[in-house]
Amino acid sequence: MDIDRYVSELQTQLAAAAEIGDPEARAVAERLSGALDAATRLTVLNVLSDVASEITREIAPGSVDLVLRGRDPHLVVSRAAEPVAAPAPAAPAAPAAAPEPGDDTVSSRTTLRLPDRLKARAEQAAAEEGVSVNTWFVRAIAAALDPDTTRAAPPRRPSSSKGDSFIGWAR
Repeated sequence: MDIDRYVSELQTQLAAAAEIGDPEARAVAERLSGALDAATRLTVLNVLSDVASEITREIAPGSVDLVLRGRDPHLVVSRAAEPVAAPAPAAPAAPAAAPEPGDDTVSSRTTLRLPDRLKARAEQAAAEEGVSVNTWFVRAIAAALDPDTTRAAPPRRPSSSKGDSFIGWAR
């Protein structure tokens, strides 16, 4: 989505409003026009983010996310019932991260404030399962939101003091 046209339109309207003033007012409007570029872009991104959140609430369990590619925002729509197609076999590539349970194609970042003791316990539980804290949180939240679904316990990571144990994903 190109927001340049919206920024340009706002700058044009500011210049038109300044035309009715004296030369000093026009000069101020011209200086403000440049400064408004970043503020306008940020405001438009905030509006798009709010719109995406509101639509997501209405179409749950689907979602609409705002993604930035360079300076251009894009709306990504995920439908809950949409099956995920398996990728076609390709030439060997760099190792990819294993998909996490409950992981959609688009994820959101959330800041979570925890008491230090609770955070330490979550880190310990994640380490015992051999997963990242993020994966552990995703699993715990998914289990809390859908308690009727039985999930197999993840395999425990073998412990080795010799350093001959590897965890990862390979093709």
